[in-house]
Amino acid sequence: MNISYNWLKDLVEVDLSPQELATKLTNVGLAVEGVHEFADDFVFDIDLTSNRSDCLSHLGVSREVAAIEGAKLKILSENIQEQKPKTDNLVTIQDDNLCNRFTARIIRNVKITPSPEWLVKRLEAIGERAINNVADITNYVMHELGQPMHSFDLNELKENRIVVRRARNVETIQTLDEVERKLDETMLAICDAEKPVAIAGIMGGLASSITTDTTDVLLEVAYFKRENIRLTSRTLNLPTEASYRFERGVDIENLVRASNRATELICELANGTAEEFVDAYPVKFQPIEIESDDIEFAVKRSTGLTVEETEILRILDSLGFQAKEGSKIQNPKSKIFTVPSWRHDVSIEEDLVEEVARVVGYDKIGEELPASRNAGEFQPTEARKKELRKTLTNLGFDEAISYSFIDASNDGKFDLIPNLVHENLEEKFVTLKDSIIESAVRMRPSLLPGLLEAVRTNFNQQRRDIKLFELGKVFSASNKENDLPEERELFALVVTGGEVLENKAMTAREVYFYDAKGALEAAVDSLNLPALDFAAKDVKHLRKGQSAEILLDGKAVGTIGRLSDEIDAAYKFKQPVFLAEVDLETLLQAKQKDILYKPLPVYPSIVRDVSLLIKRTVSFAEIKQAVEAEHFELLRKVGFVDVYEGKGVAEDERSITVRLEYRSDERTLLEEEIGQIHARILQNLETEIGAKLRF
Repeated sequence: MNISYNWLKDLVEVDLSPQELATKLTNVGLAVEGVHEFADDFVFDIDLTSNRSDCLSHLGVSREVAAIEGAKLKILSENIQEQKPKTDNLVTIQDDNLCNRFTARIIRNVKITPSPEWLVKRLEAIGERAINNVADITNYVMHELGQPMHSFDLNELKENRIVVRRARNVETIQTLDEVERKLDETMLAICDAEKPVAIAGIMGGLASSITTDTTDVLLEVAYFKRENIRLTSRTLNLPTEASYRFERGVDIENLVRASNRATELICELANGTAEEFVDAYPVKFQPIEIESDDIEFAVKRSTGLTVEETEILRILDSLGFQAKEGSKIQNPKSKIFTVPSWRHDVSIEEDLVEEVARVVGYDKIGEELPASRNAGEFQPTEARKKELRKTLTNLGFDEAISYSFIDASNDGKFDLIPNLVHENLEEKFVTLKDSIIESAVRMRPSLLPGLLEAVRTNFNQQRRDIKLFELGKVFSASNKENDLPEERELFALVVTGGEVLENKAMTAREVYFYDAKGALEAAVDSLNLPALDFAAKDVKHLRKGQSAEILLDGKAVGTIGRLSDEIDAAYKFKQPVFLAEVDLETLLQAKQKDILYKPLPVYPSIVRDVSLLIKRTVSFAEIKQAVEAEHFELLRKVGFVDVYEGKGVAEDERSITVRLEYRSDERTLLEEEIGQIHARILQNLETEIGAKLRF
């Protein structure tokens, strides 16, 4: 938008040079992208945000200058004598939902001529083309006061009256650009007694336009519903200067002032005589009031700026916000601020704070934490999650933080944490209506897609040795009507590549399933929880035979294993990837282990390793459970040593080496007494799970 420097000086007292003023306007949020010279004037090219429709005029920018410099606006006086209309039906509004206010003034005996040189130069400076004196005046006042208006040839209006109504589907109008346009009932039309003569808020009709033969003018200044103007402009593909302003919001309380200003100029420059005036105002404007208990504290709390209350009130008053005393019973500093009719973007206390901050200067806001009336605190689980992070970091893991929204194509690829989604729902997941990232419309029900994306990114950067973990929320649809989505906090990790040792360029070995399992067990141990159990289970996103269900106290809490070949291929991974995901929320709610202290053993232990032939379907966990079920007092520990499959062992069998440790707290054990217990253990294993002693 173009703003004239000389024009601004007509509206506000300003001693700044054009360059200085451009800098100050930019600092308060009116970004001046350039200043160029035009004759004896300077023109600012201002890039406005869509919420600042109040600055789509020289008056609006002048208010900003007044607030910056502490200057006063120069009030333009209009000496217009209002006359009542001779008829009661000069203006009829049939749809006051789309037209809240409509003013019409009749100006007679005008003489249509070219505009004077000063008016032509003003318009040309801001990039507008001069047409004739009446058309140029309506254009001039729009740029001065921000109010679009239209002038009709009164004698071309049937019955010399205006009807504001919805268009009919069969109606058409030839607009000023000489294009025949079809209207429909969603559009608001300004009509005479028979037909549309203008598309409300967008463009007038050619048949009733001002020509050199015009002698009597009907000047229309109105307020239309923003949403309807936007819809009509898009439907007709007809953007105009008027629609641009109406779409963003004009000042409904400025209509009479704008009409008077234009009338005064028409009477002066076209020798017209102002006569009847109608102000149809069916929907009265109700100003917004904002109460602030302490505006000075609010500015300090939100921005860190220390601004005296008197300066705050000066700034807000300059911008049109009138203050009155609030409820002194609650707070003696309480004030109620009335939002001016031209500010459609202000409704809460924080908006007032922003107005003060931008005038004082965003550059003065320091780097500090905002003041708070409440003390912060750790949640009960924070310390334990900190220990979990510390443990994994010590094991060489890096923490990942991935997006909470993922592509919907991940639906059905991963087995989810037990009881996360409600299977009875038709839509189990949470979908975004307006996603930040294209196609990422699903709020994640699993952490694994994000971790796998991180792995792929690392592979693309030639990093193949990766250990990552993440703690984060996942989401699912609620089974309660109109309820918010359900959330649960999970923990996941992924390992792939080789084991990296400090100060070693070469990896020591390739990582495998037990690296992921060991890291998970270490993490759970840092939470002071009992040991996890693992049971072989087919998992959708894991390779069959290399996947397991994770259990805590017999309750399923997650899965672990090697990524399936199908997902491997989809991500184009060329090396094994092992991953685990558990329900961290359930883990943190579980009962913690009692911390016990006992003296170190005084007497030596006896260790015996045994190799057992068992079926491939039998796990070490089952062997350990069968041994511990006998509750031998002297048996202190059952451990896994090795597994062998191959030559000398049947295809459906394998050899597992188990270490049994015996010890007494009262004496040194003898081989004879251990031998009896050892024999009973082996006999029980053969009976319970079919394990035979290999050697």
